[in-house]
Amino acid sequence: MCLPNWLRHYQSTWWVGDLSAGVVVALLLVPQGLAYAMLAGLPPATGLYASVIPLVAYALLGSSRQQSVGPMAVTALMTGAAIAPFAHAGSVQAVHYALALALLSGLFLLGFAVLKMGWLAHYLSQPVITGFTAGSVVLIILSQLPPLFGVDGGGRSFLVQVPHLIHVLPQTHAPTLWLSLASLLFLWWSRGFLSASLQRLGIAAFWANLTTRLAPAVWVILALAATAYWRLDWHWGWHTIGVVPSGLPAWSWPDLTWREWQTMLVPALLLGLMNFVQSISVAQSLALRRGERIDANCELAGLGLANVAAGLSSGMPVTGGLSRSAVNAAAGANTQMSSVITALLLLPVLLFASDVLQFLPQAVLAATIVIAVSSMFGWSEMRQIWRYDRADGLAMLFTFLTVVLAGVAEGIMVGMACSLAFLVWRSSHPHIAELGRLPNTQHYRNVLRYPEVERLPEVMLLRVDESFYFANVQFIEDDINRRLQQQPEVKHLVLVLSAVNSIDASAFACLLQWQQQLQPQGVTLHLAEVKGPVYDRLRQNDFLSRFQGQIFLSTHQVNEYFRAE
Repeated sequence: MCLPNWLRHYQSTWWVGDLSAGVVVALLLVPQGLAYAMLAGLPPATGLYASVIPLVAYALLGSSRQQSVGPMAVTALMTGAAIAPFAHAGSVQAVHYALALALLSGLFLLGFAVLKMGWLAHYLSQPVITGFTAGSVVLIILSQLPPLFGVDGGGRSFLVQVPHLIHVLPQTHAPTLWLSLASLLFLWWSRGFLSASLQRLGIAAFWANLTTRLAPAVWVILALAATAYWRLDWHWGWHTIGVVPSGLPAWSWPDLTWREWQTMLVPALLLGLMNFVQSISVAQSLALRRGERIDANCELAGLGLANVAAGLSSGMPVTGGLSRSAVNAAAGANTQMSSVITALLLLPVLLFASDVLQFLPQAVLAATIVIAVSSMFGWSEMRQIWRYDRADGLAMLFTFLTVVLAGVAEGIMVGMACSLAFLVWRSSHPHIAELGRLPNTQHYRNVLRYPEVERLPEVMLLRVDESFYFANVQFIEDDINRRLQQQPEVKHLVLVLSAVNSIDASAFACLLQWQQQLQPQGVTLHLAEVKGPVYDRLRQNDFLSRFQGQIFLSTHQVNEYFRAE
């Protein structure tokens, strides 16, 4: 029988930690599942369905022992953005589109796992992820303002939501606003000050931090109990989430036409890729603390199976969540048994608690979402990226603006395009340094950084810090010609190729052309520090017999050779 590694080697001493973590995460998942389903424009029960079978599915194949999968804020936003043009929020058709997204994204991930494509995680750069996350936070908070003010929402894009919100603000429902402010204030205080307050009272740091993590769930339970007992929704007019169907997740299949399936392909691919990047980042951070290793391909398989399970069990797309996984680890989770326990504990909620859940105020869920995602904005990380590299900063900024103004899928594509464009621009404008010898050494450095270096009057040493290929050979040639015009006494041009890992066909042809173009000027082209693979390619293509200059083993050898002449 094929069992996951953690189950084959399960130890009895792990049981207590897994049980406690399973209970704690189950308390978190109920309000989170309801909230993120509503954020995606789906019936609240969808989020609960996505928190049962997908957890077990991930446990079978995922390589992280502590990660907790389920509905997430950014995933919910991407889901809602993908289905909004085709179905009304909360409709049956919206559910079918969400199921299709979960199925397709899961199948994409499973396919990538079979093809061993875990390296795909590296194609979304950190600046793009940061810009995307920050833009998503803005959209999420904006989408939660209508329930916080007790007014009707409108649209999913920034340019539609803001004018609509300004228009309906005079209709603000006062009791809802007071409930929203109280919820926001309590959740903000508990996140920033509750743990320190409890520790000052003598409570251990572990329990104080765990209590802080559970504070949002406690607040949701209190609001739910108060509303249900005193029927505050009648007395004060709060909007609640409404009827939550009772029963276990049922077998489901999206009722879509072939053309509708096709419209979901690109959003599902982007959603799957983004979910994988989020999930593996969380898994790796948790594994580092325990000295464990994460298998990227196993993560693809686990997350893919979890999403397929969500699509077949009336759920929505899922991924690994940082906050929930951190709670899972802090509560003592040793293996994925904690997630299995969480899933089992949610079954009685689905069977027996639906009559109570319908009284949960929408404003409380909205406040929970706002506080949860506000910490994801990452001001300090954005400032650091901008200071460190302006090109990465621009990619981040373009991604952020595109997400906010155009949409989440467009933001990812623009961000990836910007990253690739800046990468091509950098490689097509390589750094080129003229070298000289540091006195009494065999070290050669940039003459602009080290004015004291020694240079031979008729020899120019140029180090190109990039591989030669079709996009940069013209730039390199122009730079060489400019430098030779400034130093007409040069008779020998030596290209130091210590940083050149490859020379493509275009650059190969240009090397031969350069020596012919330099001959009328009385300049001979030489090469130095050619790497083995590059030298082999040149030799195999008959370059050596046509090249008229010397190929030196080292830059110092160049210096010694021309000094002896």
